[in-house]
Amino acid sequence: MEPYVGGEGLDSHETTPDALIIVPTYNERENIRALGEKLLAFPGFRVVVVDDASPDGTADIADELAGRFPGRVIVLRRTGERGLGLSLVDGFRVAIADGAPIICQMDADLSHDPQYLPSMIRASEQADLVIGSRYLTGVSVVNWPLRRLALSVMANQYVRFIIGTRVKDTTSGFRCWRRDALAALPLERLRSNGYAFLVETLFEAERGGGRIAEVPIVFVERRSGASKMSGQVVVESVFLPWRLRLRRLWRR
Repeated sequence: MEPYVGGEGLDSHETTPDALIIVPTYNERENIRALGEKLLAFPGFRVVVVDDASPDGTADIADELAGRFPGRVIVLRRTGERGLGLSLVDGFRVAIADGAPIICQMDADLSHDPQYLPSMIRASEQADLVIGSRYLTGVSVVNWPLRRLALSVMANQYVRFIIGTRVKDTTSGFRCWRRDALAALPLERLRSNGYAFLVETLFEAERGGGRIAEVPIVFVERRSGASKMSGQVVVESVFLPWRLRLRRLWRR
């Protein structure tokens, strides 16, 4: 479908639809309280914090939020192998079982502003997956060095060319899913674990006939904490699009 261009976000005092927001965390102690308070200012929102055994006590702060907002915060403490993809899969399973009609995912570092969620959720009335896009209307990124911005832009062009998608921001982690579309993903077969997981879930949603829309956002680089980017994550992101292209050919 053609990209959907959303409007301004709703004020937190207006009625918002029911939605479950998944927030994967690793060492986000400095950010999770502020993000949780912003999300829970919207009456219709609930939050799932999926903590990857953060040594800085992120999960403890999430537990404090759960105490302050009874019934609106789920804290999932993961053990075992770490990674963004593994955390999101665990969060997806919890959210699908919960039955929430709209399931969103976002970063914990305040780079994704909750004010955009109402527009993204409204767009889900006509789409199965809505992406908060940094590149739908030009480049909307604040406080990134030129080298990182150029790498991100080129990475998106690379992914789009190889897997044949029209989505402008294939690596955005700011997304809202309709529950049935998320439940249709082959979660048990997903193989990527870093940021490539975002490309793989987009690919599977499109391959399954899902309607994809994008809503423009302004992405602001984190103010606290450290980026989770690593050499292994970069290598996985380089090779995954080719694997997905082969997957499409094998399963025709």
